[in-house]
Amino acid sequence: MRPWILSETTYAYTKENPYETAVLPLGATEPHNLHLPYGTDHFEATIIGETICEAAHRDGARVVLLPTIPYGTETNMRELPLALNLDPTTLFRVVTDLVESVTQSGIRKILLLNAHGGNEMKPLLRELAGKTTAQLFLCNFFHAIRGAYDTIFDCPEDHAGEMETSFMLAFRPDLVDHNEDGTLAADEGAVASTRFAAVNAGWVSITRPWHLLTTNTGSGNPHAATAEKGRQMMDVLVQRVGHFLVELSHSQLDDRFPF
Repeated sequence: MRPWILSETTYAYTKENPYETAVLPLGATEPHNLHLPYGTDHFEATIIGETICEAAHRDGARVVLLPTIPYGTETNMRELPLALNLDPTTLFRVVTDLVESVTQSGIRKILLLNAHGGNEMKPLLRELAGKTTAQLFLCNFFHAIRGAYDTIFDCPEDHAGEMETSFMLAFRPDLVDHNEDGTLAADEGAVASTRFAAVNAGWVSITRPWHLLTTNTGSGNPHAATAEKGRQMMDVLVQRVGHFLVELSHSQLDDRFPF
């Protein structure tokens, strides 16, 4: 039994060892270029969650990892097969119900650990502020490596590129597809521009229709990926988010929390 993972933990343990902090991982089920599995975001959320919670547990944090939600918002991938969608309002309702379950169990510090860019969770934090006794925190893992990204990776990442491929090579290499010559069975991850300069420059945003944006759903070149880069990224996440969980678990819930 790994007591920082709820799915492996017994009721006998939880009765005698109450947790201070819960981590809820958020994934997705969607295509990832030609070489990565549909469950890439689910694997990322789960494996990162397990690793940072283990590190925090070993440093004395009373933290528990909840089961990963394997579905996310896929409205921009509706034209692609088996991109399994939860509308944002549906996803918010699911997370809200789970937050209520956690707070009823006496845990009032909750981290949403998100591994899917389509899951825009900040509006839910604003909506639940003052409506729940829990203090919610949000970590998009791909934002948590800001400042370290360019020291690890060579190419910009959007979807199924160098970063995600490196992660899967490090932690689930059995699920990464290769050609007979050993190269990745992936295209270059090139993306199309819109007809509007303001959109291309980022001054105006849209929900990008992925079947028009990409060739095979990849956005970002994966071919410089290595397992070592994936392990370096995980080290950064453990140092940053694992340490945060230790601080969070030990922090007193008072009238000024989290300040």
